[in-house]
Amino acid sequence: MYSNGQLIFADFHFKDHRDHEVPVQIYCGKDHSDIGYIEQFSQGFVKVNNVFYNRMQFTFVSRPGY
Repeated sequence: MYSNGQLIFADFHFKDHRDHEVPVQIYCGKDHSDIGYIEQFSQGFVKVNNVFYNRMQFTFVSRPGY
């Protein structure tokens, strides 16, 4: 189980969140960019709300219970 606010960064984190429909919050620096469910992911990108986010540019945070 993931804690609210836990950083996610590894492939298995993204897979768990996608498979179990756990929402993620996305930040660009300290600025909130988006929140939603992972639709797809690859080594370079994560797709949330039909938008591809670069894994090197954005920070992903677990938001279970959102």
